[in-house]
Amino acid sequence: MAVSYAHGTSDVPLLGETIGANLDRTVAAHGSREALVVCHQDVRWTYDELAARVDRFARALVAAGLEPGDRVGIWAPNCAEWVLVQYGSAKAGVVLVNVNPAYRTSELEYVLKQSGCRLLVAATEFKASDYVAMVEAVAPRCPALERTVFIGTDGWEELLSEQSDLPDGLQFDDPINIQYTSGTTGFPKGATLSHHNILNNGFLVGEGCRYTEADRVCIPVPFYHCFGMVMGNLGCTTHGACMVVPAPAFEPAATLRAVTQERCTSLYGVPTMFLAELGELDTGSYDLSSLRTGIMAGSPCPEEVMRKVIDRMNMADVTIAYGMTETSPVSTQTGPDDALELRVGTVGRVHPHVEIKLVDPSGAVEERGERGELCTRAYSVMLGYFEEPEKTAEAIDSAGWMHTGDLATMDDDGYVRIVGRSKDMIIRGGENVHPREVEEFLYGCDAIADVQVVGLPDERYGEEIAAFVILREGATLDTDGVRAYCQGQIAHYKVPRHVLFVEEFPMTVTGKVQKYKLRDHGIAQLGLPAGQRSQA
Repeated sequence: MAVSYAHGTSDVPLLGETIGANLDRTVAAHGSREALVVCHQDVRWTYDELAARVDRFARALVAAGLEPGDRVGIWAPNCAEWVLVQYGSAKAGVVLVNVNPAYRTSELEYVLKQSGCRLLVAATEFKASDYVAMVEAVAPRCPALERTVFIGTDGWEELLSEQSDLPDGLQFDDPINIQYTSGTTGFPKGATLSHHNILNNGFLVGEGCRYTEADRVCIPVPFYHCFGMVMGNLGCTTHGACMVVPAPAFEPAATLRAVTQERCTSLYGVPTMFLAELGELDTGSYDLSSLRTGIMAGSPCPEEVMRKVIDRMNMADVTIAYGMTETSPVSTQTGPDDALELRVGTVGRVHPHVEIKLVDPSGAVEERGERGELCTRAYSVMLGYFEEPEKTAEAIDSAGWMHTGDLATMDDDGYVRIVGRSKDMIIRGGENVHPREVEEFLYGCDAIADVQVVGLPDERYGEEIAAFVILREGATLDTDGVRAYCQGQIAHYKVPRHVLFVEEFPMTVTGKVQKYKLRDHGIAQLGLPAGQRSQA
């Protein structure tokens, strides 16, 4: 019997260069081709124009006193400036810290302090968020933060007005990006990624979609996440393709307009995005005949949705990708030629230059068809969690395997199915939420004596956050009160949708809370369909 191990042998070599060097090479080959279209900003830049602006921003960072290895944060929705900061920081050798646009004050303060950001580039506002006010509130408590530059203000122009020579000697194994992820335990950890990690993963994802310089990729997914900045931006620039940004954040009508007007050949999204786009198709007139491919990731796609995407959106070659931030992110991907049932029921086969194995609790490799924890070893595995060596050692073993916490099976042809999680992380619409992070926040509410957070099935998001609350004696609190306590303090997707008040939690004989029983109780009390938990 074969064991559940696969290695992505490939004739396509890895790129042994920095992100800046790769961009320069693309510009030399495709300088006159369109590189970036940002619909909501009326931006349309060729590769030559993009490169000039990237170099200007990179030189401005150096002039501002930033040195290779220093950290600069970016806190903004999708926009042209985000792309300049991404590539400009790479050219300057400065580590880019991605800050989720949905973060509120407590989360912003945490990532700025933990990463030691010296400079923050931020939007002034987004939706209901006043970024200026929030930065003013947390900056005094962030000792490393020397300067904040708000996009579109005099401060942005002032930063760009100073220029210095770019540093020499940058190496492709240097750290270049920190992305905060709830991962599988505790508070967000900063996955530290190198040029080599994300440049090659973006390139190989693009290869999996068969990109050429003629492709135009619609990117409605957020840049702060690997889906946007790696699979999207780097997937494009490594192939001389065009990045098309429809809106600051996902809007189904804006996305379909961008595909129609810009003749996009590829479209990215999580299943909830595609569901919204399919609904929009019923209300508007759009021409999607230019589409041929795209990527669906973040959570499992129902077969009916996949069929509609292929048939109604002209995406015959759409692929499914699986991974995690710590692996840059993609470890497996379906191919355009895979049968529909494989693109729906599996997350594909191992990616080029990647090893995967499924192991039992003792670490032994399982046989094909048996369930085991999925582990990845490759160029794509992160350098580690920023300044957290103990947590890094918990995730990456002595042989270099990244333990994902996901349970999977592998069939005789190497196709992988995600069947569960060994940890209790919740995935809501593609956003990773660890229950402990929400629990720790809610413990700060004086009326709450104890709280447990679980994911309950949701038709739209895959899972929704549910808080089971035990009140302090004599305290009064209702669902609206719990949600009000969270508003403006934690990201909207972490705010519990369901709040259930209980007298006690189901416990094991050793005193551990049985969260699966809480989940079953919530499903029964709220009358929810049991469903399948979101898995990727």
